[in-house]
Amino acid sequence: ADPIIVHPDVRRNLMDQKSFVEGARALVYWGSTMLDRGHRLGDKDAEDMMSLLTPVIKGFLTDKGFETCVNAQQTLGGSGFTREWGLEQFVRDARIAMIYEGTNGVQALDLVGRKLGMNGGKTVMAFFEMVKTFIKENEGHAELKADFLDPLKAATKDLQGAGMYFMAEGMKNPNNALAGSYDFMHLFGHVALGLMWAKMAKASFAALEGGAADVEFYTTKLATGRYYMARPLKMTGTHLARIQSGGDTVMALEAASF
Repeated sequence: ADPIIVHPDVRRNLMDQKSFVEGARALVYWGSTMLDRGHRLGDKDAEDMMSLLTPVIKGFLTDKGFETCVNAQQTLGGSGFTREWGLEQFVRDARIAMIYEGTNGVQALDLVGRKLGMNGGKTVMAFFEMVKTFIKENEGHAELKADFLDPLKAATKDLQGAGMYFMAEGMKNPNNALAGSYDFMHLFGHVALGLMWAKMAKASFAALEGGAADVEFYTTKLATGRYYMARPLKMTGTHLARIQSGGDTVMALEAASF
C-alpha cells in the first residue's frame, strides 16, 4: 500500500494548512512591527494601520486556525479523532480563540462598522496604497509578478469592490453591509495573507538569486506561496459575491421561524 502522502487530496489538505500557517505567522509578525512603531516611535499611521487590521488578525486567523486544526485531524482519518495523536486537544484549544475576546462576528462588525470609516476612511485607503505601491515597485521581476503580484492585484480589487458596495448599499440599508461583514473580514484576511506571501516571495527570490546556501528552504517557501496565491486566495471572489448578494435573504425569516 502507498503512504497517504501520495494522494492529491491529502496534499491539498496539507498545503491548505501549511500555506495558511506560514502566511498567518508572517502577518502577526508584521502586525507586531506596526505596534512597535506606534508605541516606540510614535508612528500614528502604523498604530492606525494595526487598529484597522486588529479585527482581521483576531477574527480571520482564529477562524482559519480552528479550521486548520480540524483539517489536520482529518488528515489522519479516524486516528486523528483519538487522544493518542493529540490533535483533538489542539481542536478544542483552538475553538476558544474564536469567542474569548468577543465572538468573531463582533470582530467583523467592528471592522465594517467602525474601522473602515476610521480617520474618514484614510487608513483603509492607506492599506490599498501600500499594496499598490508594493506591486508597482516589484512588477519588474517577471516570475514574482506572474505568480504573486498579479493574483494579489486581483484579490485587492475584490476587496475594493466590497468596500464600494458597502458605501453604495450600506447607506440605503445597513443590513446590506452588516450581513456581509463576516465575509468582508475573511476577504480582507486573504488579501493581507496574499501581501505577506508576496513579501516572502520577494525575499526568497532575492536570496536564491544571491546564492543563498539554504536553497531547499527558499524553494519550498516559494512553492507554498504559489499554492496560496493559486487556490486559497481565489476565495476573495466568492466572498465578494456573497457580500454583493445583500442582506435581504439573511433577514428574510421572522424570528419565530428559527
